[in-house]
Amino acid sequence: MSILSINSYTKASLSADLQTLHISQTLSREWLLTNSRGSFTAGTLANCNTRRYHGLLIGSLTPPANRILALSACLETVKIGSEQFNLTGFEFAGADYQGQNLKYLKHFRKDTGVHFDYIFEQFDMTKSIYLLPDADIVAIVYDFTNLTAEIDFTIKPFIAMRDFHSLQKAYTPVQAQYFSNALLAKARPCDGCLFIRSDQMNLTRESQWWYNFSYQVDKNRGQDYAEDLWSPGLFSQTIDAPGRIVLWASFAQTDAAEQCRDLDIDLVCDDLALRQKKLLSKAKKNDRDSKTLALAAGQFVIERQFGDEKAVSILAGYPWFLDWGRDTFIALNGLLLCTGRFDEAASVLTNFARVAEEGMIPNRFDDYAGSAHYNSIDASLWFIKAAFDYYKATSDTKTFTAKLMPAIRWIIDSYTNGTKFGIRAENDGLIRGGDRNSQLTWMDAKVGDQAVTPRYGKAAEINALWYNAICSVADFYQQRNPITARQFETIANKIAFSFQHVFWYAQGGYLYDYVPDDDLPNTAIRPNQIFAVSLPYSPLTDAQKIAVLKTVQQHLLTPFGLRTLSPEDANYHGRYGGNMANRDQAYHQGTVWPFLIGPFVEAYLRVNNFSGSAKKDCAAFIRPLLKHLRNQGCIGSIAEIFDGDEPYEPKGAFAQAWSVAEVLRANHLITD
Repeated sequence: MSILSINSYTKASLSADLQTLHISQTLSREWLLTNSRGSFTAGTLANCNTRRYHGLLIGSLTPPANRILALSACLETVKIGSEQFNLTGFEFAGADYQGQNLKYLKHFRKDTGVHFDYIFEQFDMTKSIYLLPDADIVAIVYDFTNLTAEIDFTIKPFIAMRDFHSLQKAYTPVQAQYFSNALLAKARPCDGCLFIRSDQMNLTRESQWWYNFSYQVDKNRGQDYAEDLWSPGLFSQTIDAPGRIVLWASFAQTDAAEQCRDLDIDLVCDDLALRQKKLLSKAKKNDRDSKTLALAAGQFVIERQFGDEKAVSILAGYPWFLDWGRDTFIALNGLLLCTGRFDEAASVLTNFARVAEEGMIPNRFDDYAGSAHYNSIDASLWFIKAAFDYYKATSDTKTFTAKLMPAIRWIIDSYTNGTKFGIRAENDGLIRGGDRNSQLTWMDAKVGDQAVTPRYGKAAEINALWYNAICSVADFYQQRNPITARQFETIANKIAFSFQHVFWYAQGGYLYDYVPDDDLPNTAIRPNQIFAVSLPYSPLTDAQKIAVLKTVQQHLLTPFGLRTLSPEDANYHGRYGGNMANRDQAYHQGTVWPFLIGPFVEAYLRVNNFSGSAKKDCAAFIRPLLKHLRNQGCIGSIAEIFDGDEPYEPKGAFAQAWSVAEVLRANHLITD
């Protein structure tokens, strides 16, 4: 039968020629689509899932938390006469993926959706995937062109209906309600239901479990890696003319079928394109890299419920993170201010301020309960930095003075007088916090109860942020309340004097990383000292800034960011991999973090007075990360971490908010 006509509606912004890639490259390169609910769809360029977080629809029960992997994959089969071809690949335990489905898969493209171009002798076909921006609905579109033969086309959906951190097993009770061209599936104990529909296809009931799907990324990470998936039936249609088939999948707590009614794929695509155009129109820069970064930034901006109100937040990374305070306020400048999204920035700031406790901004929100955790010494200080960045970018005096400055003063008073985890300003004006068993800074990995990178007492970047906060407040009051301004200037002068006395390691020509309460200062060469140079206000002399920058560049700079520890250190780990304990041992012990390229670039520019030659140097520093953004790792995003040793393989979360944000911000600093 004939089906719908084709409508070309978008132009790709990122692409890959899959015929030039090895199987291992198509498996290691990933794609991601997200929506405002924290839900997403993700997979590999090979159309073969390699981790438990890959799936066609990962929805959220209480956005952005309680995420459920509802629809794992679809096996599409094309039959022409006696020949049959599978368009999707799978790997099963005991049988490695051989890439049979790649023979006819020629190109990958990403714009408002992702697109896979297949070329056969008898026809061409493009498979496109779109995720709706405000609902947990995915559209899988199959456009057939250049037909010279009749085709029998079938789609077999594989349903997981499980917590996205876990794996499914065949003993799980599942059930489905069937219609002529749709089905409604449920699985216990998972809340919610999955509705799948195709108006152009017929559904045949064919309930069966498939066993031992294998995920090689999970296997390499020392995790369980095999799961069973349930297929409720088979969608089928004979195609005898160019046209389009659309498969809709909707996940919801109660009304998955209802929210899938009256959807039109052309309207969905037009809406996605319009939103993308609007997002790009706000961005301050209009070059190719800035556009790609702005679109990458948009993946992390979500909404969550703050009390009775829905407000904007920033997801730290995909596939497994929620919104973290520290990550949010490091990323806010790049994701929202550099892209002109000022209203969203104000929403993030004001709503995090609303849930502060004892003068502390939440470190993170719980994956399930939604409650806030406050175990961070720096999230509150990064909040202050982000608030002043917002004020500088917008001159929004009303929001800043009425909603942000009270929170800033509360944080400063709480840190001065003492708050959770022993955080307080000591007699020398410097901030200390934590103990041997607590991890309050961003280097927070633990193996069992043991801190891998203990940094209790006084930490370098914490006190650089503290000094910057006090100076920022003093400057704010300069024309408004000179007496208050002088009070903060006095505090700042005391902090600067103590900072140089406590943290300057004269023998090494750099900063101690931290000074514990009960031991000698730590001389490990780490990137935390770069913030004492990059922040708007620095407690260091010009000579000290130059020395710190030189040390960091010599020991820590790589093409993809800064190492977390010098390779010359006995505790250095150049590879991040293996089981969780091994990964945690390396997480901050040499592993490269791309977000640190932002402060490094800013420090380099400040030391060199933002000269033209310095900007050229910095453009070279970020060039490998821009290449990674375009065609490596997760296409259109930047990974959380990289190995400390060559060839610097991307690891961790495949799309990280502050990685994108700080590269975006660095690019703006260079091109201004």
